[in-house]
Amino acid sequence: MGVTIKDVAREANVSPSTVSRAMAGSSRISEETKKRIEEAIKKLNYHPNVIARSLANKSTKVIGVVLPKGAEDLFKNPFFIQAMTGISTYVQECGYYIMYTFCKTEEDELKHIKDYINSNLVDGIILTVARLRDRSIKYLQEIDFPFVVIGRPEDTKNVLWVDNDNFNAMYNVVSKLLLKGHKEIAFLGANSELTVSKDRLSGYMQAHKIHGIDINENIILQVEDFREDLAYKAIEELLNTEKPTAIVATDDFLAFGANSYFTEKNIKGMAMIGFNNTLLAEYQKPSLTSVDINAEKIGYCAVKLLIDKLENNIEQRHYIIETNLVERDSTKQL
Repeated sequence: MGVTIKDVAREANVSPSTVSRAMAGSSRISEETKKRIEEAIKKLNYHPNVIARSLANKSTKVIGVVLPKGAEDLFKNPFFIQAMTGISTYVQECGYYIMYTFCKTEEDELKHIKDYINSNLVDGIILTVARLRDRSIKYLQEIDFPFVVIGRPEDTKNVLWVDNDNFNAMYNVVSKLLLKGHKEIAFLGANSELTVSKDRLSGYMQAHKIHGIDINENIILQVEDFREDLAYKAIEELLNTEKPTAIVATDDFLAFGANSYFTEKNIKGMAMIGFNNTLLAEYQKPSLTSVDINAEKIGYCAVKLLIDKLENNIEQRHYIIETNLVERDSTKQL
């Protein structure tokens, strides 16, 4: 049989209720008594029963993380792996746990969120995407359940969120290409219902406006998802009628798909910039210039905001995470 709270109490010569209050951080327990209890816990190698403690405190110490794809697809995308690494790092520091759920549709996502909450499985929820007219955000606001969003919500009022300045990041890369003399810069995006896609397209449009360059609507491409095959097909169709000299892709995987087409057709001299700075970007031929969005820091800051709220320690309601352009051969040579 494992060590119990009664064993700790006996070792420290206090009551079990005193041990419980000391572990909860009660200010009514003297520092001397707390120290004696800590020594007893270490000596006996006591690990509290998380389920029993959650029933007593009405807290699970579990954070629910809602991911927008099936597990088999998700782990192909380094952004989510890096964000989950940041989330895991902070929850371990704070003594929390993580419960993941994978949702292929928005309807599926909302169902899982309701299951989490109705079953009292989690203390708070992390949404890993932000959509236009987001039903999950609306529901969590209506029931006043603690949550944080990775991505800028459509309405940021009274919402915890973490994101990059996606508008400015795209504005800067398009400006860089325009200043190098490119006048026909194709935009390759995906899933236009995501606010990240909307913000990056806005940055693309504004860069043209500020630099006095007319926008060719025919070279703005939006595919359904961040998949290489969809990008390949979109670029193939584009080049049948248009002749861009550069491409900005809202995700490295879209850029990889475009590059596959260029390689297959032996098309050279196309400048290209991606987003997310995935590990494979460096090994493209030519190596891909990409915007590093610090995905691990995004995850870390997201769960920090949520746990701060849960523990009534709110200092701020959002973080804007810095980006960094990593320049490689796909733009250096042109």
